Amino acid sequence: MINTITTDNVRRFFAFVQSFVFLWLLQLPTIVFATPLFDVHLHYNQADVDVVSPAEIVSILKRNKVRYAVVTSRPPELVRQLYQQAPDMIVPMLGVYQTLEDKSRWYKDKDLPKRVEAALKKGSWKALGELHIFAAQRNQPVFRKIIQLAVDYQVPLIIHGDPAVIDTVYSIAPNHPVIWAHAGTFPYADLLADYLKRYPRLHVDLSVRDDRIAPGGKLSDDWYTLLLTFSDRFMIGVDTYSTGRWKRFELVTAKIRHWLSQLPPDIAQQIAFDNADKMLHRSANAR
Repeated sequence: MINTITTDNVRRFFAFVQSFVFLWLLQLPTIVFATPLFDVHLHYNQADVDVVSPAEIVSILKRNKVRYAVVTSRPPELVRQLYQQAPDMIVPMLGVYQTLEDKSRWYKDKDLPKRVEAALKKGSWKALGELHIFAAQRNQPVFRKIIQLAVDYQVPLIIHGDPAVIDTVYSIAPNHPVIWAHAGTFPYADLLADYLKRYPRLHVDLSVRDDRIAPGGKLSDDWYTLLLTFSDRFMIGVDTYSTGRWKRFELVTAKIRHWLSQLPPDIAQQIAFDNADKMLHRSANAR
């Protein structure tokens, strides 16, 4: 009886949240609510598969007007389940982790580059990542080989790391497209401006930075200036790093749309959709 009550209460809570978010979205400017999103940072791991089916994931994306979604998984084969469910929506990103523990040790695996290349040879992968790596590990031979594979197979890299890691990538591959996850580990507007000036092929994924961009819901002045100055270099993402994040998807996309609504409509459109679409050539491939 206790378990039943708890489950019912949880369901009622999520139903309430979804209703509240829907009403909130209705208050946004029509153009922002109607703008499709191109989410460049989603995970669909084994823990998610056990709770949320591919059909449910696709339903969540459609309900939130996510037109395209870059999805990685652990192990990497799982994302194919989603791709088979909605090949016109899912943009498969090749992950390099088999287990959660691999996040902190993948760069020590000398056989990893061979496995990554074998997967890339099969085609259909549109990006490579997310790679968690920090300054102390940036010169590891495995990392350098993965960078070269991304260049050879012409797939963007998604990097979760320090500024020094970005410097390392561009010392090896000066013209390669990179998406810097979460606006980096030090997401300061002036630092990002400096790096965007240095590296013309660097783009920034703003996932999990909504409260920094718009503390209390209001877009900060320094981020407003940064987003306008480099409007062609930013992208959005929810980052479903946990199953609970999929359950709160509506709330997160509402927060993203809220701060997007405080930008000029053309700039909001670029960040919400156009920049990712241009890098990944999704709409062009769909025609």
